[in-house]
Amino acid sequence: MEMNAIKKAKYTQNVLLFLRENLGILVAFAVLYIFLAVNPATSESFLTRQNMFNVLRQLSTNLYLACGMTMIIILGGIDLSVGSIIALSGCVAAACVARHGMPIPLALVFGIVIGVVFGMINGVIICKTTIPPFIVTLATMNVARGFAYVYTGGSPVRVVSKEWQFIGAGYMGPFPTPVVILLVVLVVTALLMNNTKLGRYIYAVGGNVQAAHFSGISVTKVKFWVYSFSGLMAGLAGVVLASRMYSGQPTAGNGAEMDAIAAVVVGGTSMSGGSGKIGGTIIGALIIGFLNNGLNLLNVNSFWQYVVKGLVILLAVFLDFIRNRNKK
Repeated sequence: MEMNAIKKAKYTQNVLLFLRENLGILVAFAVLYIFLAVNPATSESFLTRQNMFNVLRQLSTNLYLACGMTMIIILGGIDLSVGSIIALSGCVAAACVARHGMPIPLALVFGIVIGVVFGMINGVIICKTTIPPFIVTLATMNVARGFAYVYTGGSPVRVVSKEWQFIGAGYMGPFPTPVVILLVVLVVTALLMNNTKLGRYIYAVGGNVQAAHFSGISVTKVKFWVYSFSGLMAGLAGVVLASRMYSGQPTAGNGAEMDAIAAVVVGGTSMSGGSGKIGGTIIGALIIGFLNNGLNLLNVNSFWQYVVKGLVILLAVFLDFIRNRNKK
């Protein structure tokens, strides 16, 4: 009984700490949601079941990426290649089915493996050299996108099959399949970050690389596994998106890395590394997702949507700067 009471008290303490640390973005999300729900121009369409499911489907792709991006930014790095990996993974998986007659489950696995391979390449180069992660992943971003165009000849690879559509456009019971997959991904990510040595090492390396090294942590291994995990999430996002679009598109994932970074930064993860929570990233992704949806419902020009999202990211980074300055 005493042990249960201690666990309950610790759980309550963690919840209260999370609410206190994320009060600002929770309020921002609530204001955005209420505005879209009561605004006459959006209320009729916004609260419909179909619209909510559409938002959740779009959110799922961003959150797959954001799970890996959260770890990388806590580590003090960045990964610009995930959007291009989405395109390559989706095109390869679709081509395995449409051109080579491969069974769909095996093709999906093959597409995800492509993402893992690129993540491992990023990790090896970043670990074994002093080249900044920004430059490394900028290069692999172009390589992956180039491979996607070369492999497909610049044309979509279409797959017309109910089995293919299931993972991206199907349902498990009343819930969209990508959302069910997302719940599994979020649980796994939360466990990795909060209940494993790798999670503790990520925070340690992000907080102070030299101190982590002197305490016996293998910094290179931590970076390698984190970038590999990011590649895995990008590969998963790629096959899910290709399934939802019924085809592998070499243009898919264009700008997806920016949405993932936005979700992480808006969610309170510090760009200087060492701090951040997956719970904050979830809220950040919800804000970005509902903001996109609201702008579409309001018929805001898509060009202006880029401006709005850019300003949101700038505001989040500025607030992070203020927090870090006040800590000094």
